[in-house]
Amino acid sequence: MKSQNNQYPVQSSVSKLFNVHNHRVRLLPHLLLLGCGITLGIIISFYLQNCNFSVEFTRFSISSSSSPRILAPVPISQRPQPEMPNVPASKSNSSSLKEYLKPPVAMHDMNDKELLWRASMSPRIADYPFQRVPKVAFLFLTKGPVHLAPLWEMFFKGHEGYYSIYVHSNPSYNGSDPESPVFHGRRIPSKKVQWGNVNMIEAERRLLANALLDISNQRFVLLSESCIPLFNFSTVYSYLINSKQNYVMAYDDPSWVGRGRYRPRMLPRVSLRQWRKGSQWFEMDRNLALEVVSDRVYFPLFQKYCNGDCYADEHYLPTFVSINFYEGNSNRSLTWVDWSKGGPHPTRFSRDEVTPGLLERLRNKKCKYNGGHETNACFLFARKFSPSSLPKLLTIAPRVMHFSNTHGQHPNAFHWSNNLRKLK
Repeated sequence: MKSQNNQYPVQSSVSKLFNVHNHRVRLLPHLLLLGCGITLGIIISFYLQNCNFSVEFTRFSISSSSSPRILAPVPISQRPQPEMPNVPASKSNSSSLKEYLKPPVAMHDMNDKELLWRASMSPRIADYPFQRVPKVAFLFLTKGPVHLAPLWEMFFKGHEGYYSIYVHSNPSYNGSDPESPVFHGRRIPSKKVQWGNVNMIEAERRLLANALLDISNQRFVLLSESCIPLFNFSTVYSYLINSKQNYVMAYDDPSWVGRGRYRPRMLPRVSLRQWRKGSQWFEMDRNLALEVVSDRVYFPLFQKYCNGDCYADEHYLPTFVSINFYEGNSNRSLTWVDWSKGGPHPTRFSRDEVTPGLLERLRNKKCKYNGGHETNACFLFARKFSPSSLPKLLTIAPRVMHFSNTHGQHPNAFHWSNNLRKLK
């Protein structure tokens, strides 16, 4: 009897477990139904929120198919306005290629940072979609006026459209001297320049940048107020435009005025083995000019470390070009300078020293052209000539440099004089 009663609790427990299981089974469909209801509610709510958009979209589609009318745009005052750079409004609404290619005025309001950024832009398509006449940019780095301007006037006469002129003079110069017509309006925004200081390189980069704004400028030559041309314009133009090389003098000088100026703090970017010296009077093509104004690696090093007796103007370009672009460089200058007397400055020629014989000798220096055959036209320019030499130069130039024979002549139609080898 006792054992029979002990079985009842076991049976009761089993029965309860069975009932709980059945209850859960019956509850499962209700839970599924509840979940479906919640999901359906979310979908309906989302649909109602977007109902207005769908109706408007349908109305727009119907009206578009039946009529060319479209919905009015959102008023400008209600649109989010993007931040725009502070660019002065153009005086003309024209966006034609002709307006884009029009050379900018020499005097502008861009600072150096803006100027270099603007000048560093370059088309990546080599073929021009218009008839481009390449020009030579003459960059004059001066203290004041171009004292030999009448000679240059004679040089440029009759060749308008084949050259550009840019003058960087000391800001203290107020232009009180009468300005030659060919140099009128060609001064660029300038800053103070000190002999042997790195700001001389800044001035050269400023000249290059201004000249690069004219897409037609193909060759760039740096000159001073004491420079003179040794040949007529046609000869100089053809020599430069047909050249396949740049003319940046660069050589390794082991003396104290060469390697002795090296700054070890330029390591590891510039080593003593890479340090070069040369004349600051360069001539280069457009590609190299773009690289010079875009340089943000080597030039900052010279700005920071090449001061005092380092003389950056004699080392920056020779070092920069030798490290990065030596294959296209001739390693010589096109401007003749006389250092035979020694000292920190070259010989200065006055009136009595200027003779036809001197100019003829300078016009007959042998060197290689385009890395190939030899030519007598080694130097195209010479310095330093004092203002007192101008009357003598004006007398000699037509006869020795053949200026009078080139007026109105197309630069590409020139013929070398008998004492020059024809360049190919």
